[in-house]
Amino acid sequence: MQQVKGHDLTLHILGGGQLGKMLIEAASDWNIRCHVLDPDPDCSCSRLAWQFTCGSFKDYDAVMAFCAEAHYITIEIEHVNTDALRDLKAQGKKVFPDPDMLDIIKDKGKQKSFYVEHGIPTSPFTLYDDADAIRQAVASGTRTLPFVQKSCTAGYDGKGVQVVRTKDDLDKLLPGASLAEELIPFEKELAVIVARSTNGDTKAFPAVEMEFHPTANLVEFLLSPAHINSELEQKAQQLAVRTIEAMNLYGVLAVEMFLTADGDILVNEVAPRPHNSGHHTIEANITSQYQQLLRSIFGLPLGSTALSTTSMMVNLLGEDGYTGEAIYEGLPECLAMEGVYVHLYGKKITKPFRKMGHVTIVDSDAAKAREKANFVKDNLKIKA
Repeated sequence: MQQVKGHDLTLHILGGGQLGKMLIEAASDWNIRCHVLDPDPDCSCSRLAWQFTCGSFKDYDAVMAFCAEAHYITIEIEHVNTDALRDLKAQGKKVFPDPDMLDIIKDKGKQKSFYVEHGIPTSPFTLYDDADAIRQAVASGTRTLPFVQKSCTAGYDGKGVQVVRTKDDLDKLLPGASLAEELIPFEKELAVIVARSTNGDTKAFPAVEMEFHPTANLVEFLLSPAHINSELEQKAQQLAVRTIEAMNLYGVLAVEMFLTADGDILVNEVAPRPHNSGHHTIEANITSQYQQLLRSIFGLPLGSTALSTTSMMVNLLGEDGYTGEAIYEGLPECLAMEGVYVHLYGKKITKPFRKMGHVTIVDSDAAKAREKANFVKDNLKIKA
């Protein structure tokens, strides 16, 4: 019978935001000791980690020093020093995700090119060195309107994306290297969280459907399960499995997808870590995405991804026009409702559209879940 030594269950995490916070909460069930590196002394993980180190996860020396005694290392944000992770992997440490693939995923141009090279369906795109190159392409007729511009690097949480519908929008193009892709007339935006364990197991969670905030380009509502037929559900899950296997990644991968009117499913982009599209799994699935990541890292059997109930998730974003120490308005009223689970991320300062928390609503009646979700959206406000 396989044995697990208690002292082996230590995990070093680069990044101390809300994803790390929820990973620590899952890890506590198995007494996994989580060490966290983050430059913000007041980050979400600072008071929850077994050991917290204040330092930059982008700095080579800081990452090497933090992970000197580590056996298992993971990230909760992509923008980390991958040179350090490569050297740590060469030392024999277990690094999740693989730093070479992380470098590809961090660059949206390289990520899209990877899909083409490996036959993974995605929307047509062109790479450009800068905004002027895009303007010249439009002027010459080689790039037609409308299209979506995405910065190759440093984009996150809706930033680094510009929708260009008219020639006037060309004045708003993002600087630096970017890609321009067709504005897909999709029917739905879907996401599938898929996990791959070092023991060889691979399992996908049921697809979810995402509805985005019209201004912030962030997920506002998430519906689980997605309102698609069983054939499309199977197709989405298979595409997620195919993607994580093509990338040869272990851990969890969030695969965001477009469902077109023709029934095609295209990969939009991926995140090699827990993701906003999987927060609901804490209450609504047999196994959460966070516990699944831990199972993947430590080579344990993957848990069931089956749904326990229908659910919706509402992102709690900082109210527009408010910056400062967070005040939560309407919290008691929301907590008074059955099946409403509020997760606050512990961020001291709120800013317009900053992710400050999320709420999962579970209800076997999808219409009632939607009604409660609308109530939360309209009444739980984060101000300053």
